[in-house]
Amino acid sequence: MKSFFAIFLVLFLSNSLLAQVYEQPAPENIQTINFNGGTEQSQLPMIRLGAPLKLSFDDLNADEEDYYYKLSHHNFDWTLSDLSKGEYLDGFDEMRIRIYENSLNTLQLFAHYTLTIPNRDTRRIKKSGNYLITIYKDTGELIFSRKFMVIEQKAGIKVDIKRSRNFEFIETKQVVQFSINTSGLNVANPKQTINTVLIKNNNLKTAILNLKPQYTIGAELIYRYDQESAFWGGNEYFNFDNSELRGANSGVRRVEIKNIYHSYLFTNGPRFDRPYTYNPDINGNFVVRNLNVLNPNIEAEYVWIHFSLQYYEDLEGKEIHLYGNFNNFNLDETTRMRYNSESRTFEGVRKFKQGFYNYKYVLLDADGNLDEGAIGGNFWQTENEYTVLVYYRELGGRYDKIIGYGKSNSEVITNN
Repeated sequence: MKSFFAIFLVLFLSNSLLAQVYEQPAPENIQTINFNGGTEQSQLPMIRLGAPLKLSFDDLNADEEDYYYKLSHHNFDWTLSDLSKGEYLDGFDEMRIRIYENSLNTLQLFAHYTLTIPNRDTRRIKKSGNYLITIYKDTGELIFSRKFMVIEQKAGIKVDIKRSRNFEFIETKQVVQFSINTSGLNVANPKQTINTVLIKNNNLKTAILNLKPQYTIGAELIYRYDQESAFWGGNEYFNFDNSELRGANSGVRRVEIKNIYHSYLFTNGPRFDRPYTYNPDINGNFVVRNLNVLNPNIEAEYVWIHFSLQYYEDLEGKEIHLYGNFNNFNLDETTRMRYNSESRTFEGVRKFKQGFYNYKYVLLDADGNLDEGAIGGNFWQTENEYTVLVYYRELGGRYDKIIGYGKSNSEVITNN
C-alpha cells in the first residue's frame, strides 16, 4: 500500500511540474495593469537581458493592502523549467511591493502600486527565456499573474508580411514569413533544438507556435509557410479618448456625473460587410492620461464607459464581448454586451481609467472559441504588428533560451 502511494505521489508531482502555466486574470478591484519593459507600452514585455521591467496597477478597494511578487522561469511550452531560483535570479523575490500611492482629488478612491525590476531585493534577471510574474497577498491568495520574455539577441531574424497564396484567403489573411541567421551559434539539429512563436499585436492568446524550418541555406533557417503562419487580418480598432472630462472628446457622445463620471460613446456598427477604411490605431493598446493634472497615475479619474453596438445578425448562441489590451485580451462578465430591446442595440458598461483606449467587438461561442472578425471583418490591408520569437535549447541544455526576436508591420505587406 505504501509503495502504491509513493508511485501515485511521484506521478502527481511529475504531472504538476509538467503542467503548462496560464495567466491568472485580475479580480474586479484590480484595474489598469500597466506592464512594460522600460518605456515600451506593449503590455507584453519582451525585454533584452539586463533591461528594466515595470509593473503598475490600481486597487480600487483603496485599503493599502500589502501585495507581494514572485518570478518563475519557464520552458518554451510554459512548463516550469529545471533551473533553481538562484540560477535565474540575482537577489530575492517573494517580497512586498514597497511603492504605492493613494489617489489624489479623484471621485473613485484607489491605491496605485508600482514595481520595478531591478530593485534592492531583485537585483538582476540572469537568464533569458519565458517568465511569469505572480502578484499575491500576504495570506498567499493569488491576485493575478502575467507572462513576459527576456531575450539575448544572438541570432538575426528577418520578418516579412505577405498576402496569402491561397485565393480563398487572399483578401482576409496576412502571412508571416521569416528567416533566422544562426551564424556563430553552431546550432545542431535545428528542427529539434529551435522553436518559434509568432505573435500578432502583443496578444499571446492568438500566437502561432512551433513552426519548423522548411529548409536551410548555410547558417540561415528559412520559414516560407502560407496557411501555417497566417493570421486573420482583422480590422482597425475603435477608440475613445476621455482624457478631458469636461466635454465630449473622440468617440464620446455625452458625459454625466453621478457617483463618478459616466461617458457614453457613439453607437458602433458592424464592418464585416463594408469596404476597408484606414483608421490609425495603437493595435488594441491603451495610454492612461488626464490633460489637466501633473501625475495621471494617481490623479486620473475612473469613469464608467457605456458602449453600444447595432448588430442584427443571428448570434446562434454566441456572445458579443469587448476586446482589447485594457484587460490583457480577457473575456469576462465585465466585457459582455447585452441586448437592449428598447434601444435595439447591444450595450455594455465597464470602468476605465482616464486615457486613450482601443477596443473592438468579438464573438465568443459556448466552447470558448473566439471569432475576432465576425463583427469587424477581416481585411488584408489592416495595419498589424507582428513579432517572431526564437527559442533554442542546446544539446544537453536544461532550459530554453530566447536567442532573438524580429518585428515587422503589415503596412509593408507585399504579394507572395
